[in-house]
Order: sequence, then C-alpha cells, then structure tokens
Amino acid sequence: MSRQHPSIYLFGRRFALPRSRWLRVVIGVALMVGGLLGFLPVLGFWMLPLGLFVLSYEFATVRRWRRRLSVWWGRRRAGPAGR
Repeated sequence: MSRQHPSIYLFGRRFALPRSRWLRVVIGVALMVGGLLGFLPVLGFWMLPLGLFVLSYEFATVRRWRRRLSVWWGRRRAGPAGR
C-alpha cells in the first residue's frame, strides 16, 4: 500500500509538500515568520497565507480556518444572486 504524496491545491494547481511532517511544519512556520517581516525586500506579506496553507495540511484548526475563508470568498465572489 503506497502513501499518497502530500500536496496542497492553490489556484487550481497542485503543489507537492515534503513527506516529512516536521519539515512541513518548519516550512509553514518559517513562511509565517517571513510574512511578518513583509516590510523588508524579498520577504512579503504574501508569505502569511502561503504559510497557513502549508500548516493547514497538518493541523485541523488551521484547516477549518482555511475552509471557512474559502467558503466566504466563494460566496463573496458569487454576489447576491449566488446566495
């Protein structure tokens, strides 16, 4: 029985994640910390949501936040006719 390679889907594309759980957590936290330093060159606030996406693979709480945001965004884009 083979394990599926961990990945996240973002903007309709699949992005592979490392197989090691601790490495995924380290990457997610590093992206979040880098996002907090978004006022510096190269680092940016774009790193915050990316860090949350990576962490959402591991933690149910973050996964729920991401899902709520996704549903809210979908409803907002659909407008009043889509509700």
